[in-house]
Amino acid sequence: MIMIHVDDLFLIGDEKLIAGCKREITTKFDMKDLDLMHYLLGLEVWQRPNEIFLNQGKYTIEILTIFEMMHCKSMATPMITNLKLLNESSSNLVDPTIYKRLIGSLMCLVNTKPDICFAVNALSQYMVELRHVHWIEANHVLRYPREVKLHG
Repeated sequence: MIMIHVDDLFLIGDEKLIAGCKREITTKFDMKDLDLMHYLLGLEVWQRPNEIFLNQGKYTIEILTIFEMMHCKSMATPMITNLKLLNESSSNLVDPTIYKRLIGSLMCLVNTKPDICFAVNALSQYMVELRHVHWIEANHVLRYPREVKLHG
């Protein structure tokens, strides 16, 4: 399989086929072989024989830093159970710009944290009439993936 993203080319498959493909490509284009993939679109990648590990530790730290949540208490669950946000009109309206940025950041994080997928999906439905209670719950989700494991 060949994956192209902007100016990066990734080859996935049998080692003999990859070597042959590299030879073919280098006859037509200038190419630099960077060996195994280490980072792609916010995903950190570690490879061992017959294993691939994906992580978003650096990305998680970036999000926590951007939203000034790095030193906040972590949460045990991504969302409060039985949360009723649908008709929450008693809470004040909030500027949706930063909320949209937070939800977009969390959407990228579900690649390696599928356990936040339901919460992010539920909160993404409140982009139009965003209330303070939605912002509080989005921060709850952000505080959930606090156990960041960085590998070097």
